[in-house]
Amino acid sequence: MPAPQCSSCHAARAALRRPRSGQALCGACFCTAFEAEVLHTVQAGRLLPPGAVVAVGASGGKDSTVLAHVLRELAPRLGVSLRLVAVDEGIGGYRDAALAAVRRQAALWDLPLTVVAYADLFGGWTMDAVARSTAGSGRSRACCTFCGVLRRRALEEGARLVGATHIVTGHNADDMAETVLMNFLRGDAGRLARGGGLGSRGEGGALPRCRPLQLASQKEVVLYAHFRRLDYFSEECVYAPEAFRGHARHLLKLLEAARPSAALDLVHSAERLALAPAARPPPPGACSRCGALASRALCQACALLDGLQRGRPRLAIGKGRDEEGPPPPPRDPRSAPGPAAAAAAAGECGAACEGRCAQASV
Repeated sequence: MPAPQCSSCHAARAALRRPRSGQALCGACFCTAFEAEVLHTVQAGRLLPPGAVVAVGASGGKDSTVLAHVLRELAPRLGVSLRLVAVDEGIGGYRDAALAAVRRQAALWDLPLTVVAYADLFGGWTMDAVARSTAGSGRSRACCTFCGVLRRRALEEGARLVGATHIVTGHNADDMAETVLMNFLRGDAGRLARGGGLGSRGEGGALPRCRPLQLASQKEVVLYAHFRRLDYFSEECVYAPEAFRGHARHLLKLLEAARPSAALDLVHSAERLALAPAARPPPPGACSRCGALASRALCQACALLDGLQRGRPRLAIGKGRDEEGPPPPPRDPRSAPGPAAAAAAAGECGAACEGRCAQASV
């Protein structure tokens, strides 16, 4: 049976049927519609004001590649300028190839690129060094915990280095739905409340962040990259198989088999939760060591690094008392989190990295 005509241009043959709308579109019309939807997301949410200098978190993966390409197409209409900021986590046999893809993109699109490295920012620590340090800790997913927190800080530092006023990351609807599921399974009401919305407006001197692709499904991100013939790095991080996110991803696929709109439903539920006044966390303070946003005496990055320096990585990621301040007051046992939630108090980074580790606070 021949493919139907494109329902938009009525000239070319349809190459796909959009999961959400059921529209049959050719590749060119799909890409045009995709870009228009991202433009609407940015403008309706007032995410990037005219004149903004935007740091695009570039990992070389499909999501950040699509985000950079779409924003480059939309930049004249939005009135913004773009800077690519890539983070070198220090993962041997993986990050070098991903950074090579970012450099090719920067050259092809004539966009300035800045690379910031964990080793330079965090006292010589790389992710490979963190992995070796935590290998015997009994917490196999510690790498993703550290990487997400440090990557978020590194991206902030890189954005400031290039004079950016805003940060954008490439998280799509599937990524955010996985994060909602992870926080729900952990019983982490605080992160559920913080994870809604299209980004943060910037508090305490932090740069505003947003996720222009948050309402786009992973499938459509891949299709856009295919039809635009984008060059991106597609290998999974060597530490990702250990991450809890993989279980959330599997659960999401099962939910989508029964309810195709499951990912977007979860995203919208998180948005509604974030709007509830009772769910909003108290405003953050400043880290006593580095001045970054923190809910305790030390921010997550400083607490984790402190634990590494002291040789106690398990404490730094939430096993027992950490270095962020005094223990919390006693809680009603009926509302206390279970052991799994307590052990994951620091969370896996989640939305802070392209490896999809799990705090939705980007």
